[in-house]
Amino acid sequence: MAVRIAGSEAWLLADKALYWPAGEALLVADIHFGKAAAYRALGQPVPRGTTTSNLQRLDALLAQYRCRQLIFLGDFLHARQSHAPATLAALHAWRERHTGLDVLLIRGNHDRSAGDPPPTLDIRVVAEPCLLGPFALQHEPTPHPSHHVLAGHVHPVCVLRGRGRQRLGLPCFSLEERSTLLPAFGAFTGGMQVSAQPGRRLYAVGDGGVWPI
Repeated sequence: MAVRIAGSEAWLLADKALYWPAGEALLVADIHFGKAAAYRALGQPVPRGTTTSNLQRLDALLAQYRCRQLIFLGDFLHARQSHAPATLAALHAWRERHTGLDVLLIRGNHDRSAGDPPPTLDIRVVAEPCLLGPFALQHEPTPHPSHHVLAGHVHPVCVLRGRGRQRLGLPCFSLEERSTLLPAFGAFTGGMQVSAQPGRRLYAVGDGGVWPI
């Protein structure tokens, strides 16, 4: 779905990412690579294959959209245990498929505790904010004095209510005058409920599409 953000066209994608055509940039937030591995290291029974699933989704988006730059808005790795050999091997194999792609990570709170990605992944890592066109690229949605903030961190979810007690929570984009929140891209993440209100537009992600609420 095409929207105007800070006077520039942006596309809200059904796979929980944002594409900025003017900069040929794909932005994703909160992918949390290695989260399942970190939980398994603590003895928790969690599903396998989340890293592979996330990388396949990235591959599909990079094949569909013309991208000079892939930008992670924080929380690339979930924890120190995410540096598991299998997780890093999958990430290196993915990076070898995209050697010409400029990859940027805006360091988030989980990145600060997990540590930066290995240098062999060739990912530039910077602190927030990182200014790009009309946008301040950040992990946390703190206001910026001059630029529109693109951020993640809170994993926004909107709740749709049906008859009786029926409720359906869906990841969503949350757009305000000075900031835009992206849903968590990662397949193994929770969410925080946000509600539509004056000055805030919500776009739910579900059923292969993006829908204004």
